Amino acid sequence: MNRKLANEELGRIDLESFKNSKKTPIVVVLDNIRSLNNIGSVFRTSDAMAIEAVYLCGITAQPPHREINKTALGATESVDWKYFEKTEAAVASLKEQGYTILSIEQTDGSVFLNDFEVKKGQKLALVFGHEVYGVEQNVINLSDAVVEIPQKGTKHSLNISVSAGVVLWDLSAKFEKLS
Repeated sequence: MNRKLANEELGRIDLESFKNSKKTPIVVVLDNIRSLNNIGSVFRTSDAMAIEAVYLCGITAQPPHREINKTALGATESVDWKYFEKTEAAVASLKEQGYTILSIEQTDGSVFLNDFEVKKGQKLALVFGHEVYGVEQNVINLSDAVVEIPQKGTKHSLNISVSAGVVLWDLSAKFEKLS
């Protein structure tokens, strides 16, 4: 029988140790996310996967915010973040830093997540879009590729925080295999 671990048995590191730890070479870009709970959830998942940073763009709210903290549970303190008025400016900055830009969206030329391969030394920037409208077309046009989560149901739609969890876990695991 399995025994549930107590919090003190989980081997959690302190904030300073986390800030100084090796990160997964991924930056998450939130393109006009309206839900404060979704923003907080993305921060929390980014902490769990040791993601480099979260870029907040457009209408995406910024910490500190009580509603973001409800789901972030302090991850806005551990995960670096920046705000950009325009998503295009965030993408341009990341391209200058050598990141491969991936929009997470459904398009006619997308690559399924399970078929996408990461390369050793590669740095990725993942753009997640608005809850209703998705990633803006002009941002898709600036992307190096589009990655899609394969789905089999009738909706072909996942909540942005769920999408971020699926994609960040998958790509983090792929980077882990390279090291």
